[in-house]
Amino acid sequence: MIVITAPTGQIGSRVMGILLNEAPERGEELRVIVRDPGKLPDAVRDRVDVVTGSHGDAEVVDRAFAGADAVFWLAPPHPRAPSLDAAYSGFTRAAAKAFTVHGVGHVVGVSALGRGTPAAGRAGHVTASLAMDDLIAGTGVAYRALACPSFMDNLLRQVASIRDDGVFTDTAAADRTAPMATTGDIAAAAAGLLLDRSWTGTGEVPVLGPEDLSANDMVRIMSEVLGRPIRYQRQSLEDLRAAFTGRGVGDAIVQGYVDMMRSKDDGIDVGVRRTPGTASPTTFRQWCEEVLKPAVQA
Repeated sequence: MIVITAPTGQIGSRVMGILLNEAPERGEELRVIVRDPGKLPDAVRDRVDVVTGSHGDAEVVDRAFAGADAVFWLAPPHPRAPSLDAAYSGFTRAAAKAFTVHGVGHVVGVSALGRGTPAAGRAGHVTASLAMDDLIAGTGVAYRALACPSFMDNLLRQVASIRDDGVFTDTAAADRTAPMATTGDIAAAAAGLLLDRSWTGTGEVPVLGPEDLSANDMVRIMSEVLGRPIRYQRQSLEDLRAAFTGRGVGDAIVQGYVDMMRSKDDGIDVGVRRTPGTASPTTFRQWCEEVLKPAVQA
């Protein structure tokens, strides 16, 4: 039995899709935890055991983890959380207890790059993600944290600006190179670990994409794929703060984003060497052709 949290999110939905195709032939059953089962496609609801509720709730995870061999863990966004600890470790504490109570053998979680770097203790959401990993690892469960850089898919939030104004915005220096990965590749790494549970102990699995990219590289590739000029506009951290605040995000979470983006511009994502084991396959050009271009043209 594999339990999937956040099955309607960017990564969880892709993990679920992969496991629906591959788990049955391996004798694996699937269970999902979801607040609103109506958001699951009908074809999915017929093939999984559904536990309704939040995976931050003790009663929900107690039911969901009964008989579970493995869990895909993702702490969902919590824009109004009173603190980063509440959004990550606080959300996870009930599940961490349930892992032990129910003897869950393996957990795969979505986390961040940066462990062991000078900025690891002051990197906002990254710091909170690493603390969450430590909490899970401390239960004694076999745990793998998917150490992720920024997601290519986050660009989809800027489709209107790219389409209407030809502008892509971020806070990094235009020539700062860093790894990027797709949510699909992250999901594939998670599914592989959930299906082949021969691993033991705790550790990280970096998912780095196939190449490091700068904002200059990204606008060049976007321009070529979209067939029109796209330019980069660097946003200040204070403007970033104002944008999040204007959307009603709480102060603690906003500060976490500011600190995280500052740490990324300082190079927190570039400390892991890319190898065949840490590189994921999807290039930025391929992602632009397959995902961004259709979204811009829609």
